[in-house]
This record gives sequence, C-alpha cells and structure tokens, in this order.
Amino acid sequence: MVGDVAVGGDAPISVQSMTTTKTADVDGTVEQIYSLYAAGADIVRCTCNDFEAAEGLAEIIPRSPVPIVADIHHQYKMALAALEAGVHCLRLNPGNIKNEKHIKLVAKEAKDRKVPIRIGVNGGSLHPDLYKKYSNQVTPEAMVESALMELSYFEEVGFSDVKISVKASSVPLMIEAYRQLSEATDHPLHLGVTEAGPPPAGIIKSSTGIGTLLAEGIGDTIRYSLTADPVQEAKAGRTLLESLGLRERKNVDLIACPSCGRAEVDVFKVADEAQAAFADKKIPLQVAVMGCVVNGPGEARDADIGIAAGKGRGHLFVKGKNVAVVKEDEMVDELVKWATLINEKGVEETFKLKNVDIESAKAAAEADRDELLEEQGENVNEDKVKIANIRKLQSPEPLESPD
Repeated sequence: MVGDVAVGGDAPISVQSMTTTKTADVDGTVEQIYSLYAAGADIVRCTCNDFEAAEGLAEIIPRSPVPIVADIHHQYKMALAALEAGVHCLRLNPGNIKNEKHIKLVAKEAKDRKVPIRIGVNGGSLHPDLYKKYSNQVTPEAMVESALMELSYFEEVGFSDVKISVKASSVPLMIEAYRQLSEATDHPLHLGVTEAGPPPAGIIKSSTGIGTLLAEGIGDTIRYSLTADPVQEAKAGRTLLESLGLRERKNVDLIACPSCGRAEVDVFKVADEAQAAFADKKIPLQVAVMGCVVNGPGEARDADIGIAAGKGRGHLFVKGKNVAVVKEDEMVDELVKWATLINEKGVEETFKLKNVDIESAKAAAEADRDELLEEQGENVNEDKVKIANIRKLQSPEPLESPD
C-alpha cells in the first residue's frame, strides 16, 4: 500500500508522475499535485534533496489528495527526514546510496513506520562495480543484478514491502530488463522509460515500452518521464491504461476519421474543437467526429455518440443510430450538450428529454447521403479505378515500351 493506493496483485495499474516545483515551495507544489490528480495521477513523487524540501513535505502531505513518494538520491539522511515528514513511500536509487549500513538503516526505519520503498534502478547511474563487471556496458543483466543486490540488503533487516523499477532511456533495453526482472522476483514492478524526452517522441517511446510490457502482463504502476509539463505525463499514462482496457475510462475517448475526398467539413478543425471542448469534462464516453454522412455513422457505430457532416449540417448519432440534425456551426456545441446529458441521464432518458424522432433523423441523413453519392459517385477516392489498373499489371501479356 502506498498510502491508500494498492500496488501489485489484483490492484488496478496506478499512474504516477512527479512534481517539477521546488518542494520547499509548499503552495506551488500543492497546486501542481492537485493538477496532476485532476489529470489522472494516483500517486505523486516529490524530490527530497535537502532539509528545506523535507520540511516542505511535512506541510504538503496533509494537504495532498494523493499519496506522496519522496525521491531520494545521494544522502540517506534525506530518506530519514522524509520518513519523519510522513511520506507514504520512498524511492531509493541503488547507484547513488552505496553504503550498505545506510541502506539497511533506511529500510529498518521504513519497516518500523510501515512505509514501502521503491528500488529505482536507472540505467544511467549503476554502481561502478556493476559497470566494471559488465564491460562498462549498461545491460539488462546489470540492471536486474543492481535491483536484487539492493533487495538483499532489505531482506537482511526483514523488510519486504518493496516495488522495483529498472528504467532505461533505450526502449529495447528497458523492455528486456523488466522481462528478466519479472522472472527473478514477485515484487510489484514500476514501469517507465527514463529520460524519454519531449512529446511527441517521448510519448511514443514511453507508450511503446510500457504498453509492450503491460500487454505481456508485466507491471503494476507506471510513469511517463517526459520533458514537459508533468500534467501531460499523467494524462498520457491514464490514456494508455484506458486504451488497453486496464482502467475504466475517466474522460472522453475522442475518435475521428482521417478525412478523405468525401469529407464535407475540415475534419481536423472540427476534431480539434471537440478535443478542446471536452478537455476538462469528466465524461467517460467514446465520442466520434466523422467527415461525412456516407460512411461516418457506420464506421463509428460502436461509439457512444458522434456527429457526421452532411450538406451544411451535422447528423448526430448514438450507437450508430441517427437521432438529430444540427447546424454545421453548432456541431461541436451540440455534441457536448448531448454527451453531457447522456452521461448524466442515460440514453433512454435523454431520448425522452430531447423528443428524439429517429425516423426523421434517419431520413435526413439518408437524403444527405444520397445527394453526396449523386454528386461524387460511389468511388470518390477512385480506389476501384486504381485496383483495376493494378489488376491489369497481373496480366501475362508483356507491357508495351514507350516510344
């Protein structure tokens, strides 16, 4: 247990992030913790790099909406100070605190207070002896050995309330290290690609590494380590878990077509407007924005609610059924209103309140669909023509050479 958040076993995968404020700045740090909590963070880590930071933690922890982990680096006394401040967990880097007696002292104090510890191995800060042993290379084996060595110190003082991470900036290295670690221990694992960098590359790298392992059943808690506002970390982590079906959806899942020659509106613009309109709303629905009424409702039939553009108007649909026609410049506003009502009242009650006439809405959508087909034809993207030309190339007849 990290505070009141369970980690490991059958507990939900938890999302972590880390503050970027000075921990001694109590008000600023608390404000950022609340922003992270609102974005989906279950646990937040704060640096404890000096005694002023430790004193700040003593004031921050009672005001925090989530459990707080103290990030400890080179000085073991900072770990003891953080424990005095009342932190819910410690993170220790085996490559930084090298004195065995100091490590055991911290573990004993944590055990007495029933505070868990994360052994946070980092590929960039292994113990010098391990670098030498593995030919000055950071290898999965070296990272796992570092974690297990630290764990052995804890076991000597009877401390076992541990979770472990073996982060690296190399995605393949990180994946293999966690695979080996999962075979070597049953302790909960905290997943992350360290120093992933700024978005979008940082999000891609983190999603690749973390997502691969979660899909294999490895991992109990995650963090995106981005060079960005940490709120982006929390949002990315929550989105990944929701996408994998590992956490219930908390916010809107917006899907949109990539646009094509059939589109009646600027799909990118409408999708961006919808994304912004739903950004701060806690509506756990899948919402679709589709560029045309020809294919839109069918392609997004599994969405909870969506809108497809017609001739100067939009067609609202719920679970693939047309339910209303709205003005083109009001499509996003109406989408938000309907989604909000469905979330609060449910589909059937919303239909009653809105006096839904499915037959009329369906007829309007079909009329727009027929008009578009008459204007553009069935094959607006000319794929059938292209396919026919490709098939010609399969003919055994030799091609004529140009003059």
